[in-house]
Amino acid sequence: MDIKSNHNAPTLTDPTPINKPRLGLYDALLPYSSGAVFSPGLFLKVQWKKPGLHNWLDAMKSSSPTHQKLTKASVSGIDTSSNDVATVAYCNWLVKYPSALTSFEHIMKYANSKRIALFLDYDGTLSPIVDNPDLAFMSDAMRAVVKNVAKYIPTAIISGRSRDKVHEFVGLQELYYAGSHGMDIMSPGKEGEDGNLFQPASEFLAMINEVYKSLVETTKEIKGAKVENNKFCVSVHYRNVDEKSWQTVAQYVQNILKDYPRLRLTHGRKVLEVRPVLKWDKGKAVEFLLESLGLNNCDDVLPIYIGDDRTDEDAFKFLREGGGGFGILVSCAPKESSAFYSLRDPSEVHTFIIIFSKTFFQHLINVFRMIK
Repeated sequence: MDIKSNHNAPTLTDPTPINKPRLGLYDALLPYSSGAVFSPGLFLKVQWKKPGLHNWLDAMKSSSPTHQKLTKASVSGIDTSSNDVATVAYCNWLVKYPSALTSFEHIMKYANSKRIALFLDYDGTLSPIVDNPDLAFMSDAMRAVVKNVAKYIPTAIISGRSRDKVHEFVGLQELYYAGSHGMDIMSPGKEGEDGNLFQPASEFLAMINEVYKSLVETTKEIKGAKVENNKFCVSVHYRNVDEKSWQTVAQYVQNILKDYPRLRLTHGRKVLEVRPVLKWDKGKAVEFLLESLGLNNCDDVLPIYIGDDRTDEDAFKFLREGGGGFGILVSCAPKESSAFYSLRDPSEVHTFIIIFSKTFFQHLINVFRMIK
């Protein structure tokens, strides 16, 4: 994608608010069926090989860096004269991954005459990363801006959490929700309604529950360890575990997975995640939603994905390599990514969505005036 392309049309996107599923998602999503049979092509053809214990320990450390706190003044002003090594490194990193706030005008020029779809991670993007994952609440202010932007453009939350859990945290009916890293997708609906679901890993449900129970029992003696059942994946949080015990956590998880060759182990920010061996991730979820919305393979569509975790890289990569959009990485420390832009933290995500919504609303006013 040529992110530097400019368009002459002053409009942004389809001004019709999404008050009902006008883009056809209700028809396109497959109904849930516990006995559904999916194409063999959905499964990984090569059996997943579990890496050695020391490799996993290295991966756990590399995905859990100690982020040195940066001052907003030094970063926003790109103060390269600072002697603070972390600040200088971050400012240099911004050259490759410029702030979506300072680049907003350029982003909007690229979005000219395009229909936009917005995809959001939850933890670390809409809510801060906290020690207790059960307390990762989003602010009322963040909820309000997400609710507002969803009035005008398709907006989805794609999280590693269970769909029910993230829906409980967010509490908005206007959104599309994809839980378990996109393996549990639901279209907007009224409270109490299940809507239409797509669950490519439904046959793994019993297996995931077995592993969850085993992990809870096995790790109960490890202080700070928390096992979370995210329906189609199991998350083992080690954020509050003494680093000396990380190897023990990895060992316990690997020992259990020896009996489950159809499950694989991945890792995120201080979390190990057990998932089905499927060719399905957040990038596939974005692709599926765009296709269901009738927005795939369209030159006039711009998908935007905002996320902070290594699991979001699948979505960034999909958009960079052919999805026609771009990713925005949320990070206060330099790291390699397939995203085009960056934001420091959820507070900057909040600011970005506010500015985006105001710009879009002004566009609607201009369209109305032209019609009138």
